[in-house]
Amino acid sequence: MNSNKTLKTEKKCVVVLSGGPDSAVVAYWAKSQGYDVNCISFKYGQIAEKETTQATVIAQRLGASIKVIDLSNLKDIFIGVTSLCDRNIALTSEFSQPIVVPFRNAIFLSVAVSYATALCAEKIFYGAHGSDAANYPDCREAFYKSFEQTARLGTEVNLEIKAPFSSISKAELIKKGVELGVPFELTWSCYLDQDKHCGKCESCVNRKKAFQQAGISDPTRYEE
Repeated sequence: MNSNKTLKTEKKCVVVLSGGPDSAVVAYWAKSQGYDVNCISFKYGQIAEKETTQATVIAQRLGASIKVIDLSNLKDIFIGVTSLCDRNIALTSEFSQPIVVPFRNAIFLSVAVSYATALCAEKIFYGAHGSDAANYPDCREAFYKSFEQTARLGTEVNLEIKAPFSSISKAELIKKGVELGVPFELTWSCYLDQDKHCGKCESCVNRKKAFQQAGISDPTRYEE
């Protein structure tokens, strides 16, 4: 008999934790909902390896477990494709195709599905929000609901995959995070790997804008 089907824990979940503010809010939200939070983070050849370092710090602060999965060989695919993995491709301050990592969320969610079934967890949460939807197909509800169905077919487990804040903006997400006590000063958004956020890349610009629109003091240290 498949133990994954007999030892289910309704309040156990997996959170894809990038180290950024969006997924940190999701992790803190899941904890506030009474879930046993099990975080998973990924090295995928990104320049900003500090993401996984900060994801670990955030998980520890939350009292959640975390696994950092090394998929660094994906860099062999992403070199020449995305500026997040290739220093020879210029970073932009606004959205541009080179900052897209193709099908990244699907890759992460696939591994998260395996982890969830190993844990006998039926919930997987990730940090996509409404401000992402226009530019990133794998942040849209239509994508993750379709992926959920694929995961169910591939595991015969009644998995739920959800971005719980997919209907609100990044600024609204920041407000929610303040309510939940998220330590935003520990989160990392920058596409570079330095002591401070560069303040100029598209992700830094969006981070600054979200705090401003939310009317929340930004605790981030920026180079400029």
